[in-house]
Amino acid sequence: MGSPEIAVPSLKAILESGHKIVAVVSQPDKPVGRGLELTPPHVARFAKEEGLPLFQPDKIRDNPEFVETLRGLKADVVAIVAYGKILPKEVLNLPPHGCINVHFSLLPKYRGAAPLQWALINNDEETGVTTFRLKDGAVDSGPVLLQKKVMLHDEDNAEILGNRLAVIGAELLIETLDGIADGSLEAMPQNERLAMPAPMLKKEDGHLDWTRKAKALWGQIRGVTPWPGAFTSLKGKRLKIHAAEPVDHARKGAPGVITEITDEGIHISCGQGALLIKELQLEGGKKLSTDVFLKGHPLGVGDKLG
Repeated sequence: MGSPEIAVPSLKAILESGHKIVAVVSQPDKPVGRGLELTPPHVARFAKEEGLPLFQPDKIRDNPEFVETLRGLKADVVAIVAYGKILPKEVLNLPPHGCINVHFSLLPKYRGAAPLQWALINNDEETGVTTFRLKDGAVDSGPVLLQKKVMLHDEDNAEILGNRLAVIGAELLIETLDGIADGSLEAMPQNERLAMPAPMLKKEDGHLDWTRKAKALWGQIRGVTPWPGAFTSLKGKRLKIHAAEPVDHARKGAPGVITEITDEGIHISCGQGALLIKELQLEGGKKLSTDVFLKGHPLGVGDKLG
């Protein structure tokens, strides 16, 4: 069970392993783009290309007919990667070896819909992948099977990190399925006292408050890129910031004020320190490096963002 692109490596890994896929379950096709063209999720598209049995129910909860369809598959285990729907108890109890979820954090830290994004927003040094057995109750609270730590890189944003964790998650899923098959895995309960939430991001989570510390803004930009995107304003227009880094030794100015423009980029004063803007995009325009942007939008020291 899975839907977005981040789940495709796991499905591909199962297909290439010795385990048999009896069916794939994904979200329904949705309208995408300006033309609102009905488009399948990445997992559904991959399943069709590989000729795998595919189901795309509108819902699973309160859908007894589909639950019976799942029961008829007689699956030993259900592997779940970013499916996007909460499974009811009757589905969790169907497979004899349970429903195994691939989660992109080191549980119990960052339970919820946006774990890797919050690891970046909070400037963590490491994150990782966890496989655990889903249970009825609190989100992402089931017993842990395997974990793998991953160090965060300065150049990571949610897309780059997500792509990296997707590959690692696929490897960990196969290791988990192998361990379930040979009986070598032992599930360990999570420490509830260490649980931290990772709620779904909202559009306003991308708004940059220049009175905050430069390092905090850097984490925010990395965590909300590509969605919802980090944004401020410039002369009444929305300005997206795609790439930046904190600068320790910088000229001081009021929060949001341009204090310096160099070959490296635009220096913006923050509540503490400064942020070096490297890639940006003005409302209605394209994403540009700062040197290209400045050719069409002249800015100077003293100009203010926000």
